[in-house]
Amino acid sequence: MTDAAELRRRTADLLAANPPATTEKLDFLKARFDAGLAWVHYPVGLGGLGAPRSLQAVVDAELEAADAPDNDARRNGIGLGMAAPTILRYGTEEQKQRFLRPLWIGEEVWCQLFSEPGAGSDLAALGTRAVREGDDWIVNGQKVWTSGAHNARWAILIARTDPSVPKHAGITYFVCDMTDPGVDVRPLRQVTGEAEFNEVFLTDVRIPDAHRLGETGDGWRVAQTTLNNERVAIGGMRLPREGGMIGPVAKTWRERPELRTHDLHQRLLKLWVESEVARLTAERLRQQLVAGQPGPEGAGMKLAFARLNQEISGLEVELRGEEGLLYDDWTMRRPELVDFTGRDAGYRYLRAKGNSIEGGTSEVLLNIVAERVLGLPAEPRTDKDVAWKDLAR
Repeated sequence: MTDAAELRRRTADLLAANPPATTEKLDFLKARFDAGLAWVHYPVGLGGLGAPRSLQAVVDAELEAADAPDNDARRNGIGLGMAAPTILRYGTEEQKQRFLRPLWIGEEVWCQLFSEPGAGSDLAALGTRAVREGDDWIVNGQKVWTSGAHNARWAILIARTDPSVPKHAGITYFVCDMTDPGVDVRPLRQVTGEAEFNEVFLTDVRIPDAHRLGETGDGWRVAQTTLNNERVAIGGMRLPREGGMIGPVAKTWRERPELRTHDLHQRLLKLWVESEVARLTAERLRQQLVAGQPGPEGAGMKLAFARLNQEISGLEVELRGEEGLLYDDWTMRRPELVDFTGRDAGYRYLRAKGNSIEGGTSEVLLNIVAERVLGLPAEPRTDKDVAWKDLAR
């Protein structure tokens, strides 16, 4: 079994054969993947060594100390955090070999085509249709709130393949080529002035059956793997103490004593403690990821993430007073990634409003926690056994 000492030896061999100072970044990342040091818990040949996931930290520490390049994980968060584990679990061997390596090294960015104008909180009510035609599926519909679609090469997509059965049963999961004819990406300008989100129109998009993940009609079960990983990725990200939103406001408090008041002091202390509790709870949550079992508890962490970000960013604006309303860049931008802490307080305040929507609305996540974590009675659902085609829309 691969242990920490073996991983250090393998990492040393990688660095010796590919010195970071003289090796092109992409070449180094390819060599790292091929050496099984990309995600050590993945199978041999797919960027891993079948080692315990917890040992990834050993490799990462050795590479960081050697100033080796990384794969800019935030740039492809959907690919790494959501598409990859779904492909690993449900993909064919051909799909794993085709998609995982360029995904991890960052050659191909991914996005998520799930939400629709009429199926956001109730995702299973989606209406995008996929109709089988020979070895292909013809897809028509509209998706919305698609982060990074303007930079993406591939998308994970769920579409309705059988409208005659209840809504959860007639869904199939696909991989969609974002460069195909019929894929139209349009920016959605947000309250920040940016357009990291998009709406995507699919018109007679032809997807080969070879790009289907899982069985036909089993897309809802496949999507649960994606959604559980998404919530852990958003709410359970690894942070140092005072990482995330609480860091900038705590720094301002220390450096600007003239802004302090007793009331703000009490609120800051409360939010600092809650942020630390959330950070440590996230460490526990990642133990489920180590075992490859992200569960509904991720919904609770994502809830805490959204609430804390909104309260902390609101406190920061109050602390800074008039200067907290300033926002240095209101131009229309199409960012590759979202930077919560490297911008003005005004940006953080505005952008945090989206945290309670993206990755599952807080209202839906509260239901998940109540029913699937706490075991409380489920809400009445009158549409559970009704064919999708007969539902009111």
